[in-house]
Amino acid sequence: MDVLRVLSVTMGRISTFRSYQIVLLLAAAMAVVAFYYFGSEKQNFSSTTKRIKETQASHNTNRDDADLSLDIRSGQAESRHGSRDDLEEKPQRIKRFHALMMFTKVNKSLNLQNKFQVAMRSLAKHGRFLEDEVLVLHFVSDVGSQEIGERMLQEHLLDATFLYEVVFHNVDTLTEKLFPIVEAMQKHFSAGSGAYYSDAIFFLSVAMHRIMPAEIKRIVQLDLDLKYRSNIRDLFLEFKHFSPEAVIGIAREMQPVYRHTFWQYRKDNPKSHVGDPPPDGLPGFNSGVMLLNLDAMRRSTLYNQLLEPKRVTQFAEKFHFRGHLGDQDFFTMIGMEHGELFYPLACGWNRQLCTWWRDHGYGDVFQLYYQCDGPVHIFHGNCNSPIPDD
Repeated sequence: MDVLRVLSVTMGRISTFRSYQIVLLLAAAMAVVAFYYFGSEKQNFSSTTKRIKETQASHNTNRDDADLSLDIRSGQAESRHGSRDDLEEKPQRIKRFHALMMFTKVNKSLNLQNKFQVAMRSLAKHGRFLEDEVLVLHFVSDVGSQEIGERMLQEHLLDATFLYEVVFHNVDTLTEKLFPIVEAMQKHFSAGSGAYYSDAIFFLSVAMHRIMPAEIKRIVQLDLDLKYRSNIRDLFLEFKHFSPEAVIGIAREMQPVYRHTFWQYRKDNPKSHVGDPPPDGLPGFNSGVMLLNLDAMRRSTLYNQLLEPKRVTQFAEKFHFRGHLGDQDFFTMIGMEHGELFYPLACGWNRQLCTWWRDHGYGDVFQLYYQCDGPVHIFHGNCNSPIPDD
């Protein structure tokens, strides 16, 4: 009853206010709310997302890539010297660094979720960008994985000191675009006996220049099972070392995978270096870390000719090639004759840890492939290999 009495008295007092006094009170209350909401430098995930979407929309009205940027999220809204607002006021100054990862079936795999945690936390720990730079993280994902990815990113990138944006690409949409381009090569580089529609996404890097909008000129494609030990911004600097003919930066395969795959060609051509270990051999490539110069890929007449079904078949028949590793197999095969298309990324940027072939017939030569001198910038825990602790 006391509470009701106080409430009654209070309501009675309010009813005696003049209308203009009520308006003044409401205005003052709204000003306080606005101060705390807009004045704080710390922004939550949803509010930052909305503001970045609005900013991007106002500066990209002519872009026709809505199906590629189905959802955008941004997290840590601060840099070392200023807030997200500082950049939004001068959008023309922003320089974006694009990185893409496959993120399918993650919602159904605790193992993939654990790998994602290691990758994102180590990326956030070592990543450093300038105040007018943004790391754009692209994830090719299904609906279920996107939902869990959005939640995990809020936690795993919490300590990031750099500006970042997140774009989710729908895997079905990209597959629909990719399939007509890569259908012919799937039978040569897929695990199955035919060209399966769902496998097309594993050739995304091969035709990335035809899928991504022209505004994206360079992109780094990364496997999910990585652990970063250096600033990822330094990886992008490797683009500067590309030769005029190079379109893709990629590290060598660090197991005798292609010594095995090219066995028939090696038998018929005993003097060939195909499948031999470094430094003089051609061990093939590993696609765990790739730098894709999309502009160069679009301009290269040679590279686009090599995508034609007839040329793919000619190469596969010449090398007696039958692989199962998707884009990695294609790049390895054409690299045997057209090494000028590739910039040799140092092994430390993709320090592969898998040792499967050491115990399956190649122990005598394994170390010739596996050895990697120099600093390790990224550990690659391929074939579920454990990654060393810091």
